[in-house]
Amino acid sequence: MEQYTRDQLIEWDKKHFLHPTSSIKQQQSQGASFVFTEGKGIYLKDLDGRTVIDGMSSLWNVNIGHGRKELADAAHEQMTKLAYSSAFSTFSHEPAILLSKKMSSIAPGNLSTVFFTSGGSESNDSAIKLIRHYWRLKGKPERKKIISRKKAYHGVTSNATSATGIPEFWEVAGSLDQQILHADVPNCEYLDHKPPERGGTCECGERIRQLIEAEGPETIAAFLIEPIQGAGGLIFPSDGYMEQVRAICSEYEIILIADEVITGFGRTGKMFGMENWGIVPDVMTIAKGITSGYIPLGGVVLSEKIHKKMMELSTGTLFHGFTYSGHPTACAVALKNIEIIEQEGLIENSKTMGEHLLTGFESLAQKFDIVTKTRAKGLLGAFDLMPNGNQGENFPPELQVAVNVVAEAAEKGLICRSVTYDGVNTVVLAPPLTINESQIGDIIQILEDSITAVRLKLGI
Repeated sequence: MEQYTRDQLIEWDKKHFLHPTSSIKQQQSQGASFVFTEGKGIYLKDLDGRTVIDGMSSLWNVNIGHGRKELADAAHEQMTKLAYSSAFSTFSHEPAILLSKKMSSIAPGNLSTVFFTSGGSESNDSAIKLIRHYWRLKGKPERKKIISRKKAYHGVTSNATSATGIPEFWEVAGSLDQQILHADVPNCEYLDHKPPERGGTCECGERIRQLIEAEGPETIAAFLIEPIQGAGGLIFPSDGYMEQVRAICSEYEIILIADEVITGFGRTGKMFGMENWGIVPDVMTIAKGITSGYIPLGGVVLSEKIHKKMMELSTGTLFHGFTYSGHPTACAVALKNIEIIEQEGLIENSKTMGEHLLTGFESLAQKFDIVTKTRAKGLLGAFDLMPNGNQGENFPPELQVAVNVVAEAAEKGLICRSVTYDGVNTVVLAPPLTINESQIGDIIQILEDSITAVRLKLGI
């Protein structure tokens, strides 16, 4: 193996590696913030020997934690038997068949058929294409508009970028699908609406109805939603919103697509996020936690009704697919990963540890008047930072309060994430589902120390 020094790695990183969703100038001027070399459980170790808590499960996806030999063994066994085989032209293989069957058994309701992709962006892109194709097969090609939401994140491929409700991603794309619309975020508090009465309707939900009526229900193909909006700042839906959306979609015969890329496979204390509201979507997109990030894999899970109708009406080849759709090794890893999630009780652990995480956030809010809007569902949690906890104000953007807290936490041994859209400073965490109560305590202590340091530094 080629021998190299630490400094050489840093320089090669600058020269040859264009990082995704990163500041090009920062990488060139400061180099990589971490060069990780190994991981174990909830921990990562870098090139300098520092050990940090992976408080984001890397990218919301290392659900069973780092260093699980079982997944390496599953990949090795499959690679030595059949590393790759195409699924085009009706070819098939055992891992894809078995994983499809497994998905049908754990997915909500009658979601029973899987179209495999390589990741979340491809999954959402494919869902949009497949549903538009579904409506064309049904003789209703005018049903091609997709409703997404502001602050949503659905990926960076063509249709997925258009569905993403974060304008910064649109600037790179250059052009967008004008048939993809963006409704308001699903939370009355964010929009200064009056919260619904218990059992009543939510104004956010009613705005969906108004948008549908304005566009013409006969032109709407689908409504694409994250159960909890992740990259947009961990926005939870208002009470009653999900039930309203499901009812509205059913009323107007609009396909409800749940983007479970972040919220799936135990992340929220349920196997899938929509189960927290007892809602069954018509289509579900998956990725990330299906393999705990050990190998790329995603998918679109269709209801039995949609699959059956496509089968009845289709007369030729489905001209959509990826080289790695149903990759045998990826599917074998996913099967072992789901087995571990189930056998080790990680969904229940996510729920229980999520309660401890929320309790920790609430303790921070009691100690610091700038900590507010603490929230968590399973191991998906966040809090906002606002002057004196005043939810009507934001810190001046130049202070970069959340960015500073996250940077300070990294120095103290915790990787977490800042979100600063629309002036709101949010700190987000999503640790591996294997985390224990003591480790949650370590996270809260580091956050407390980091907020204390940033308050002194910024004088807030």
